[in-house]
Amino acid sequence: MASSKTCFVTIGATASFAALIKAVLSPRFLTALKEQRYDELLVQYGQDGKELFETAVKGVQSVGGIKIHGFGIDENGLGRYMRQARGKDGQEGVVVAHAGSGTILEALRIQVPLIVVPNSDLLDNHQVELAEALSEQEYVVHGHLDNLPKALQDAEQLRTRQKQWPPPNSGVHRQSKSQGLKGVLDEEMGFLD
Repeated sequence: MASSKTCFVTIGATASFAALIKAVLSPRFLTALKEQRYDELLVQYGQDGKELFETAVKGVQSVGGIKIHGFGIDENGLGRYMRQARGKDGQEGVVVAHAGSGTILEALRIQVPLIVVPNSDLLDNHQVELAEALSEQEYVVHGHLDNLPKALQDAEQLRTRQKQWPPPNSGVHRQSKSQGLKGVLDEEMGFLD
């Protein structure tokens, strides 16, 4: 059986993110997936997103022949889905995720290109700051709901940069003078200025 190129989308387990589910099931995003030779879209829609997911899928399942699957919560975690998206044999995929720190760390450990889409509906939301800081360090692509096809293209470029040695975010190449969250992350992760 031939391997598939998978885009795995996760909204996390604690908060609803209907806007992300709708964005990844839009014909525009599905067309972008097909253009990048994806053949599978796997969506973790959370506790409350099943009806929204099923309704959205009914209208788009025929776009480009992409297989669309979804699930609510997996008590065993998301690692196996991220590894599926990481792929092998030239079928390397991507993860599209909310900007939750646990999800980001797991994707970085698995070394799969990650598009981080902050959920602007959350109170005391620091997801935008986290997405911006990690994007500046070239760990992730900071995605926006209104332009996920571009983020998908940027993820392919990120994959290429991540394979370089030494990595651009190794500290050797950085010229960062910023403070704030980015400075704290740099210090905690051991990067040199």
